[in-house]
Amino acid sequence: MLAQEGLSRDNGAIDRLEKYPMNVHEELDTALRELESTMRAANLWRVERPEPAAFQSAQPFCIDTMSLPQWLRFVFIARLDALVEAESPMPASCDVAPAVEAYLTQEGARNSDRILMGKAVERIDQLVTDN
Repeated sequence: MLAQEGLSRDNGAIDRLEKYPMNVHEELDTALRELESTMRAANLWRVERPEPAAFQSAQPFCIDTMSLPQWLRFVFIARLDALVEAESPMPASCDVAPAVEAYLTQEGARNSDRILMGKAVERIDQLVTDN
């Protein structure tokens, strides 16, 4: 009986998802949390917060003032979190995955970390660019 009730509850959740699919902001929030989780698992989340002047960089990814993990955490994720919170329009495009792949390759990251990080960032790139 309980198993049947569990199935009916699960089916109800599936029905709700079909009736009320996530909007792009909810999908992006989920993708950002996945990136955070992946960064934590790869030991890339625990980085020092950059000095305020580092955020003034005119270089892509603040490459002259931050490490890529710092930029991902304190710029990329933070700005997209603000966009999600305000339900603002998406930027015209996003293409961060190649930089992440290059950085992780250069740093000698484990293949599993490179693959998971790449997939997480590619998902964000796709969500932003397609919407």
